[in-house]
Amino acid sequence: MDLRRATTVPELTAAEYLFDNPVRPEWARRFLETQGHHLFLAYEGDDPVGFVSGVETVHPDKGTEMFLYELAVAEPFRRRGIGRALVRELASLARERSCYGMWVGVDTGNDVALAVYRSADGKDDGTCTVVTWDFG
Repeated sequence: MDLRRATTVPELTAAEYLFDNPVRPEWARRFLETQGHHLFLAYEGDDPVGFVSGVETVHPDKGTEMFLYELAVAEPFRRRGIGRALVRELASLARERSCYGMWVGVDTGNDVALAVYRSADGKDDGTCTVVTWDFG
């Protein structure tokens, strides 16, 4: 397995099957060009098999933290440590960029995701409820 930071739209397009929806080149370009947005791809040979994305969030009284936005690993490559390696790579970048912490929201009952995050040294503090707004 090889982990690489995504830097081009064609890299994201090649990994499109890992995302929830088709990659829109204009959105991919905007993501890659926006400061504080990060995406790492995991490869087996030349094939992308997983990704993690993160966004740095900054607040006037807290500083900067990393929001782990999304993690995905292709079904045939799960349970091989790829998700853990991707999360740790993002956490390492967060430390390098002087983030004071990193967080992720997890759907209730998503025991697989919780297991991956715990295996990558994350802790479930049990206190979070996610409130959403749908503008689409």
